[in-house]
Amino acid sequence: MPQPPFHNPIGSPFVELQSVDSTNNYARQLLRENYLTDRQKPASHGMAIFAHEQVAGKGQRGKIWNSEKGANIALSILVKPQSLQLAQQFQLSACVAVALQHFFAKYAGEDTKIKWPNDLYWQDRKAGGILIESIIKNPESGAGTWDWSIIGIGININQGAFPIYLANPVSLKQITGKNFDPVTLAKEICEELNKKFEELILEGFEKIYKEYLTYLYKINENVKFRKDNRLFEATIKGVTPQGRLLVAHSIEEEFDFGEVEFVIS
Repeated sequence: MPQPPFHNPIGSPFVELQSVDSTNNYARQLLRENYLTDRQKPASHGMAIFAHEQVAGKGQRGKIWNSEKGANIALSILVKPQSLQLAQQFQLSACVAVALQHFFAKYAGEDTKIKWPNDLYWQDRKAGGILIESIIKNPESGAGTWDWSIIGIGININQGAFPIYLANPVSLKQITGKNFDPVTLAKEICEELNKKFEELILEGFEKIYKEYLTYLYKINENVKFRKDNRLFEATIKGVTPQGRLLVAHSIEEEFDFGEVEFVIS
């Protein structure tokens, strides 16, 4: 079997910070130093950055990721996309989502699902989220290359109470009644993601894509959606290999990420 074209496994090195604004921002600064200096590179494929406290965590679409100090996982991982092309960004997103589903289901059981595009859900409640930021080389050329990805992961572990403006959060402690060590669990995530990333690079997307659809939240169920000022109900039929949500009601429609949102009561 061919060897993957990288050396460090995901999670090596594992950098532990007491406090930071955002682990994704910290990772981006390390990459900036890579580009600006000829000295020993501060960033490398597989590097994981864990923070016990994140004071300005990033969520999807510019939202803030709220996390109690010392209670949860705030983790960013630097990845070289290797043979993946820009048009295949959803493949990495699905790879991470499936890895997190495997990790969380070990503790929380089969009710662990992936809410499109890559949120981690337990029953109808949000346990975690993923924010992947891509670094594109020479984007002004119109044919830029995908140079790096910063995979930001936030998972609720030991938090027992959440701000009232969060509609449906849940933590692993609330599900299981047990306390966990967030650092140990973060390293487990790295191991799970390393396995899935190697599978993606060496074997392709097909198996991961099938797993993603298997774990997809509300697949073949009727769901309320909001698109701009339009509210409608539709059945989730799946997600295309390019990452578009496929729904059916009186007509069949596809939506890109950010075009439509779930309405969960």
